[in-house]
Amino acid sequence: MRWERFFDDLEGQLDAEWEAERAALDTEAERLRLSRLTLRERLAGLVRACEAVSVELSDGTVLTGAPVGVGADWMALEAALRRGGAVLVPLGGVVAIGMPHADLLRSARPAASGAGLSERMTLGFVLRDLVRKRIPVTVGCTGGRTFAGTMDRAGADHLDLALHELGAPRRREAVTGHRVVPFAAIGWVRLEAPVALP
Repeated sequence: MRWERFFDDLEGQLDAEWEAERAALDTEAERLRLSRLTLRERLAGLVRACEAVSVELSDGTVLTGAPVGVGADWMALEAALRRGGAVLVPLGGVVAIGMPHADLLRSARPAASGAGLSERMTLGFVLRDLVRKRIPVTVGCTGGRTFAGTMDRAGADHLDLALHELGAPRRREAVTGHRVVPFAAIGWVRLEAPVALP
């Protein structure tokens, strides 16, 4: 009888040690996975799954909206109460992102590997698509200035903006000036008309 209890006790200790070792390995594997997780991957996990985040930019601007797209170096937010389109935000200008705790935890979970075109789309790629579609925009610069109009061109690291009233179509007589804006100076780009992002 005593031997049976002795062996049962040893077996229980061995099971507990194996369980503890497996839990330690699982914890270490999770730490390793989290150490490789990028901001872009976390934001991609929130697209169309989170009602709203608040994005604080380096110039003090705070933008609030639902994440609706993420590219290689940008994210898109859509404000619930705003007519028009999304706001594109270069990730390089983001200081902090506020969200409910449940969404914070959701963004850290392993995501389904849906790596595709959106992962490689840069801000320049999206802006060139908007040039082609002739979408009116408001460009918020990191220094606090804003410019409204239609993008005529988007180069490798800058865009050309024809300034005009947003309610008016981009016509030569409506244009009040032109600006070349480096991508590095862009804090956000608000699309003033609804459009499907690429």
